[in-house]
Amino acid sequence: MIPTSNAVRGLVAVLLDEWDRDGHDVTALRDRLATAGANLDELAAIAVDVMSTPVRADWPWHEPDDLPGIEQASAGDWNRRAAPVTDGPARVEAAFLGRVAGCMLGKPLELELSRTDLEAGLRRARCWPLDDYLPEAALDQFPTRQGQWPELVRERIAHVAPDDDINYTILAMLALEACGTEFSQADLAGLWRLHLPIAATFGPERALLAGEAFSTTLAMAGIVEPRLAVTPLPGADLCGALIRADAYGYACAGDPATAARLAHRDATLTHHRTGVYGAMWVAATIAEVLACHDPIEAATTALGCVPTRSRFHDAVSGALDIVADAVDWESANEAIVARHPDHGHCRILQEVGTLIVSWRFAHDIGHGICLQVSQGNDTDSFGATAGSVLGAALGTGHLDRRWLAPFNDTIHVAMALFEPPGLAELAARMGRLAA
Repeated sequence: MIPTSNAVRGLVAVLLDEWDRDGHDVTALRDRLATAGANLDELAAIAVDVMSTPVRADWPWHEPDDLPGIEQASAGDWNRRAAPVTDGPARVEAAFLGRVAGCMLGKPLELELSRTDLEAGLRRARCWPLDDYLPEAALDQFPTRQGQWPELVRERIAHVAPDDDINYTILAMLALEACGTEFSQADLAGLWRLHLPIAATFGPERALLAGEAFSTTLAMAGIVEPRLAVTPLPGADLCGALIRADAYGYACAGDPATAARLAHRDATLTHHRTGVYGAMWVAATIAEVLACHDPIEAATTALGCVPTRSRFHDAVSGALDIVADAVDWESANEAIVARHPDHGHCRILQEVGTLIVSWRFAHDIGHGICLQVSQGNDTDSFGATAGSVLGAALGTGHLDRRWLAPFNDTIHVAMALFEPPGLAELAARMGRLAA
């Protein structure tokens, strides 16, 4: 199917809004869009030209995308020797299992709810404070149900349900197993084409795969066009790259700089600026916490891997300050939401602050994922990241078996040509990345 001009126009309009939000002067391109009509060539040209738009003179941030530019603009020690890690494989196993449990806990609540709305619904269902997988009756308190809910409620859980947050961790594992740390973006793109159904992707990842499929269709007809991925992808500053980063931290235990570099290589396949920095920071935090065992210390060290004058650095450093002075997780969450009121579901800046809240106040992995999901927004993705970091920090023995027993050692994935082993064996395979 060839996209209609109205569909293309809509995507270009979204792209201009995003680049305007990222500090670029897109006034001239908005004028061109208003007069482009149904001219697909002009619409495509506008999408390409957005990459050369100037940054506004009053823009206070410095946010490079290239790795040398990021390293130069950051304050971290990129040449620091890797810190020693004890029991790395076992800690990575705990991290992956924490990631899975956090994802499954948050998945039925992936409804773009604020913390206020989520808390109100769970109080009505008598499930507040959250301390277990949700019963089906609790879902009646919300205006809609997540599409996979029959696999996710307490009475029906029989396996780990398919989810993109888990798919991408496995794909990164496959890249590292096949190529080591020398994998290329072409290697990643090849794995995506082989294993990922388009319907199992979202945002820029879906746009990239759909664009490649369209280019292949044109090539089969004898029409050779430039790859559509050379144009910016809508949603490239959202959290899609952040959810792909964990395995790079697993593979670089004690070496946050290398973990951040690998995450950058993956993230820039689809994302830019805040979207890239989020992935680099998560990977670096996991690598560091495998050595230091303190999530707040690790998050602080990992902040040295992103540009100092970026919005992301400002958001994380501000959250660290808020959490350091907070007496409980509720007040910390309220302060972070007030600081970034328009950065909810998938918008990163508020949600990375909520991760710091969870890491600071968690008693164990299960408690931590409950705190994360209780803060709303992208509950499954950030529930997964919260559990991953806490698992890496605390290690085995800090995730109660009641969080894993309902899965019956079985994991389902939304991937082609990959037959997952049992959950325990997959976790062990992740653990071997640390070796």
